[in-house]
Amino acid sequence: MYERMVLIRAFEEACVQLYMEKEIRGSFHPCVGQEATAVGACFALNPDDYMTCTYRGHGACIAKGIDVNAAMAEMLGRRTGVSKGKGGSMHWTDPSIGLLGENAIVAAGVPIAAGAALSAQLDRNGRVALTIFGDGAINQGAFHEALNIAQLWKLPLILLCENNLYAEMTPLAKSNPLAQVADRAKGYNMRAVVVDGNDVCAVYDAVREAARLARAGEGPTFIEARTYRLLGHMIGDSESYRTKEEVAAWRERDPIKRLRAHLAQAEGVTDAEFDAIHARVQQQIEDAVKFARESPYPDPEEAYTDFWI
Repeated sequence: MYERMVLIRAFEEACVQLYMEKEIRGSFHPCVGQEATAVGACFALNPDDYMTCTYRGHGACIAKGIDVNAAMAEMLGRRTGVSKGKGGSMHWTDPSIGLLGENAIVAAGVPIAAGAALSAQLDRNGRVALTIFGDGAINQGAFHEALNIAQLWKLPLILLCENNLYAEMTPLAKSNPLAQVADRAKGYNMRAVVVDGNDVCAVYDAVREAARLARAGEGPTFIEARTYRLLGHMIGDSESYRTKEEVAAWRERDPIKRLRAHLAQAEGVTDAEFDAIHARVQQQIEDAVKFARESPYPDPEEAYTDFWI
């Protein structure tokens, strides 16, 4: 878990640098600070379980097992990318690992995951579907329609809300009258729990239990994971809607630092062992950037291939 979280952080920080150097185009929404929700959730799934996530979903995709070279190539718009260089930052997709796609539309991944869960229920194959979304999604119509049908039909669906306190730049309290996001599920008589989203073990335990219940025919679970993005909504965000003191306080709760401290104290992991992990990750990122830069761009003739209307 620790190494995967470090890999996600390093990938995103490399992308920030490449974006500033104009090697990455389009919009980019880094997930720095939210690594525990991604890793805790995906490590609790089976490899063939389904997943959808948001445009801030790089961490979830990497946690689910996406090829990092192909992911970096997608960021640089190369043909070897996970979406053949045509999806960019917000449309990573890889059905081979159950990844049904990031989605640039807020809440759009929720009904897609509900559909995947329905297929698993009908096929009786024991698979579950995880959908990861932000707190901004809970006021969308598609979100409510999906929760209603998921609970009504007892779909094997896990709804993981990454509550990072802001819907883009809008504080949660200005868009939602509830004290906690998980209360949204009560309107559908759906099981709901709240966890510390910066504690990877807490997220793992919650998702693992939700998956167990889903596979047993007990229907969906709503999980509110309280976390925080340590960078702006996207590159270029002035972050005028929050204070430096608030960000600094959350940096003290950095999920990677917390897990490192836990592993050192409870498991006796040494600084040398941590250094080896960070060195492996650094080499992996350097290799991914090299692979991406040396990969070709898609031919113009490919612009209309792999599209379905």
